[in-house]
Amino acid sequence: MEYKGKVILAYSGGLDTSVAIKWLSDKGYDVVTLTADVGQILDTEEVKEKALKVGAVNAYVMDLRQEFVETMVWPALKANALYQGKYPLNSALSRPIIAKYLVWVAGMEGAVAVAHGCTGKGQDQVRIEVCSNALDPELKVIAPVREWHFSRDAEIAYAKENGIPVPVTAESPYSIDGNLWGRSIECGPLEDPWTEPPSDAFALTVDPWEAPDGQEYIEITFKKGIPVAINSTVMDGVTLIAELNRIAGAHGVGRIDMIEDRLVGFKSREVYECPATVCLLQAHQALESMTLTKDVIAAKADLSLKYAELTYTGFWFSPLKKALDAFFDSIQENVSGTVRVRLFKGASVVVGIKAEKSLYVESMATYSEGDAFDHEAAAGFIKIWGLPVKLWRQVHPEVETKVPELKVVGGAK
Repeated sequence: MEYKGKVILAYSGGLDTSVAIKWLSDKGYDVVTLTADVGQILDTEEVKEKALKVGAVNAYVMDLRQEFVETMVWPALKANALYQGKYPLNSALSRPIIAKYLVWVAGMEGAVAVAHGCTGKGQDQVRIEVCSNALDPELKVIAPVREWHFSRDAEIAYAKENGIPVPVTAESPYSIDGNLWGRSIECGPLEDPWTEPPSDAFALTVDPWEAPDGQEYIEITFKKGIPVAINSTVMDGVTLIAELNRIAGAHGVGRIDMIEDRLVGFKSREVYECPATVCLLQAHQALESMTLTKDVIAAKADLSLKYAELTYTGFWFSPLKKALDAFFDSIQENVSGTVRVRLFKGASVVVGIKAEKSLYVESMATYSEGDAFDHEAAAGFIKIWGLPVKLWRQVHPEVETKVPELKVVGGAK
């Protein structure tokens, strides 16, 4: 067998990447694994030992949680990034940082390639490969799962034949990807869109009907668009997200079930649970409604969709994404304040907002005593505002405006 050099494999410890170690070794590579801790449920020592046991020549485990939050999660929160208006990009956001450190370890180890465990029909293959190419265009990327064309059942059988322990059984067939920003659940009964996700698919959230019967109120404080405290307790980003996952998850908040248009061309049923994410996005948008002008909010809505699409499709390190970051950073300067959120039986609802530089002025909005609005100015405003429509009608009086025939009930005889 020809020796082909070192390859750095993004290693989760799951089925696909565990089998990939054996497959790459058989192809003549020395496999070095990289496990990125971005807040998933992970025993770092266990995953390292497993990689070495399966056949890796070296195994890196890196705690990237803080960098993940500061350089991936917070920018996405500032953008209110939701793919197709629902998916908060939890898995998609972790791929750029994984690619970044795959390339870095490859340089450290003198590797000829990096590798991942993505299938040929998933988005993650695109994200990791596009991001890796953006950071080192000369580095080869290998996709074992895409090349061997195994079905999931065949993969499980291959693992058993080669003594590779995997956390997947016929009774628990889910494919899981998790981090601080949320958890993605695929496969098994979830592939049927008519089937309600079973309770055993979830780990961060309780079933809403099993959640406490009492409501819970929390207050989230933001500074320049970034959450910094829960109930007045200041926390770093990693701690804050973890705590909010715990609090909101206990109320069943954060489950997302959607039909998603995948980058590779087909629709897929996707299930997510993102307790902290759902709460923070709701609170952040509410605070923006009080602190940003109408035209900025309108412009941002379109750019947020574009930002989510760039993230989803792997263009995190693109010039356009960098330019959008500059825009979002600039408009977050005054997005500071506190938002009160009510949690109850699977729902989170914003019930209070206060901001340091609020554009909501009570004396202008009130209908009670103290009304400071200039009512006399309204007539002139309406006259000028409606002038284009009035002039058009004067020029085109022949255009009919049909009124439907109405049946009058009651009235004078």
